[in-house]
Amino acid sequence: MKLSEFWRSMDDEFGRGYAKVVADQTVLDAVDNRTAREALEAGLAPLAVWQAVCAQHDLPQAKWLGVDPGEPR
Repeated sequence: MKLSEFWRSMDDEFGRGYAKVVADQTVLDAVDNRTAREALEAGLAPLAVWQAVCAQHDLPQAKWLGVDPGEPR
């Protein structure tokens, strides 16, 4: 997953405005108690961060690979 795909998945799941709030304020257990933004800035892979977001928010397993980049919005 590319960083742009991470943000597209966040926008798709939470809405464009709220996705940034989730990324900045939700502490994720699976990435050493960092926010998504902190984890990305620390160099963690976008897919690992996305999957941490999915786990923290109890999203269905079908969403854990993110939005298909070829899929129209």
